[in-house]
Amino acid sequence: MPYTEDRAAWYEGQGLWAHVSENNWKDWLWHLKNRITSLEQLEQYMTLTPEERAGCLFAKGKLAMAITPYFFNLIDRNDLNCPIRRQVIPRIDESIVSTEEMLDSLGEDEHSPVPGLVHRYPDRVLFLVTDRCASYCRYCTRSRLVSNAQGYNFHPEYEQALRYIEAHPEVRDVLLSGGDPLLLSDKKLDHLLSRLRAIPHVEFIRIGSRIPVFLPQRVTPELGKIFEKHGPIWMSIHVNHPKEATRELKDACERLSFAGVPLGNQSVLLRGVNDDPEVIKALVHRLLRMRVRPYYLYQMDLITSGSHFKTDVRKGIEIIKELRGHTTGYAVPQYVIDAPGGGGKVPINPDYLEKITDEEVVFRNYEGREFRYPLTRTPVTAPASGELLPVKVQL
Repeated sequence: MPYTEDRAAWYEGQGLWAHVSENNWKDWLWHLKNRITSLEQLEQYMTLTPEERAGCLFAKGKLAMAITPYFFNLIDRNDLNCPIRRQVIPRIDESIVSTEEMLDSLGEDEHSPVPGLVHRYPDRVLFLVTDRCASYCRYCTRSRLVSNAQGYNFHPEYEQALRYIEAHPEVRDVLLSGGDPLLLSDKKLDHLLSRLRAIPHVEFIRIGSRIPVFLPQRVTPELGKIFEKHGPIWMSIHVNHPKEATRELKDACERLSFAGVPLGNQSVLLRGVNDDPEVIKALVHRLLRMRVRPYYLYQMDLITSGSHFKTDVRKGIEIIKELRGHTTGYAVPQYVIDAPGGGGKVPINPDYLEKITDEEVVFRNYEGREFRYPLTRTPVTAPASGELLPVKVQL
């Protein structure tokens, strides 16, 4: 069934928490304190399927459950296949492990010279600054690490990581991730960004965060001033479905943009959530209206217990093909596979190229029409008078 988007249906309101004061609802710390973290809490608000109930019991030793009141309001509790529901409520499918799945699917531990720092690419590092998130995605790449449900005992060593960056002048790009960096206090973020800005060879600072999606109240004027002070700070948020693109998220993205933060979005292709061209098209259109550039569409990593979310790569190619030429280029993300074991991101594109010879490139456009781009030129000999004639291009 085609996905239809109601352009006016930007969710806004307190929903199940209508009795809470407006001041509390706008306080991001209130949302953290009142997260749904247990089966008992969850069953106060909705009727679970047997698969979900068993999944909640299993999750205690795999990846903790946590859902902010704000994000829980986006769940359609009458729809067993609600895309928000599938992303944050555990299912017993998480107990199924496939042979190709890996605990550390991206080989981050292998490329970690000091605790909390991953140096895979020559000129950039991934700085894991916390193991906590506002809510936990059931397909999390770092489920081994975040929430500490598996006893991974992750403790970032800020000083070791900063000294490593200072000692490696080839590092010009630092990505703060985790867990979610925006769970750090304003004071800690300010200090960390100050330290990074003081390193002469660090040119580019990025933050990967789902806090604007799970907890838009965190994007306060004070946080904006920190980003203005240390900017430009680039940020990739993580929105998977149009239902997540609420009025509150839009306002948070505008506050970040006005603070000088360029925004991109990274989505994960998830079976039963967004593996449909019309859903992705509705999503990327909403993102652009929120000042967010669709950046990556990820094929899901081979994480342990994640096979129930995995889609066919051909579906991802089909989605990109349905976008390219059918909407603005700004709306088309790059579809990538993060190579298992630590090979880095590899672009996966529809096959427009037919052949390349010494004479020409033969390719097809988004409509399937064939075109030729010549690689050779055949100049015409100038006449004796010295007058040059137009160059004849060999087609």
